[in-house]
Amino acid sequence: QLQLVESGGGLVQLGGSLRLTCAASTFPLDHYFVAWFRQAPGKEREGVACISKQGQGTNIVDSVKGRFTISRDDAKNTVHLQMNSLKPEDTGVYFCAAERTSFYGYCSIQPGDMTYWGEGTLVTVSS
Repeated sequence: QLQLVESGGGLVQLGGSLRLTCAASTFPLDHYFVAWFRQAPGKEREGVACISKQGQGTNIVDSVKGRFTISRDDAKNTVHLQMNSLKPEDTGVYFCAAERTSFYGYCSIQPGDMTYWGEGTLVTVSS
């Protein structure tokens, strides 16, 4: 079973930056598309960004477009979420998730489409 571990969360001030890392173990990530989700207290989990196999396609939710970027390094079995110009509304637990696929250029930010999940890393943005 694919195991995912997130890191890089923390406390940051308004306008600051963080880089989250999703590291996979037990299996190579290159057969999976990967997505980042977040969940604020009292709210549903929402998709933030995803990246297809080999990074041929990405999808970024409108609320973070232009501030967040997603990338992957299959040689290191990692996926990164670079978060810039952070706002208090970006606060939440950030999860990475992966789904095995045969398709290149496809990814999803729907939680129901994902099989493998990490346990999350907390991001807090103070004003």
